[in-house]
Amino acid sequence: MSQKQQLIEQVIEAWHSLQSQTPLVQCITNSVASNYVANILLAAGASPAMIDNPFEAEDFTKISSALSINLGTPTTEQTQAMLISTKTAQQHQVPWILDPVGYGAILKWRSETVEQLLEFKPSIIRGNASEISALAGSQNQSKGVDSTLNSQDVYAQAKSLLQHTECVAISGESDYIISKHFDSVIQVNGGCYLQPKITATGCALGALTAAYNAVSNPTIAALASHIHFSIAGKLAFEHAQTVGSFNVAFLDYVHMLDDNLIRQYVDIVIL
Repeated sequence: MSQKQQLIEQVIEAWHSLQSQTPLVQCITNSVASNYVANILLAAGASPAMIDNPFEAEDFTKISSALSINLGTPTTEQTQAMLISTKTAQQHQVPWILDPVGYGAILKWRSETVEQLLEFKPSIIRGNASEISALAGSQNQSKGVDSTLNSQDVYAQAKSLLQHTECVAISGESDYIISKHFDSVIQVNGGCYLQPKITATGCALGALTAAYNAVSNPTIAALASHIHFSIAGKLAFEHAQTVGSFNVAFLDYVHMLDDNLIRQYVDIVIL
């Protein structure tokens, strides 16, 4: 069996584990995304819990299967909860995902929070090309929270982030997975240009990555979640070409994905 085929089989195994285990995913995410993220996790087979206050964070993280941290609209209390939960996750071997939304020179407070969070060693860092580039030390400017860079231009410099994490996932027109324990970069193709037109698809992708990390190692988790979204986006667009209808179809295909659809539509390249 080729290396590529082995990866696909591991992704399918992770999908089956997600369905059978229904992992509890604690999401500390932004106010714009919370409802959408919860619906995506439910559709995919996970169990979301949006516990994001510092008074409950430690106790809840201890019982969670995975933790998703998203810096989209941080409040003072929410960032306190992030620091408590990530410290607890590290202490109790709960895998956690960092999505450094808006990281860069302009939003200094949140960027300093991201740097504090890195001390607790996320399993996976996931973001768009501009966020990952900024976090890796580049001076490229991000346009708000939307990426102004091509993910392909960033993956080489993103390798520096492996000092903080097991895996880096960069989303874009094609997605790139960079793993500490994998010599190559994995490119994931598919999806649809309408996905960025829907609020919180990136945030939901981070949370789905956390769900997969509850049932598989970081590399396979990142690969599985990005394949899941890329296939759902591709199939949804075949049935709906306008934003509103596509949004509904995308949620449907996130739910309807199965091992047969993965085998039929997966499009990955080992670089």
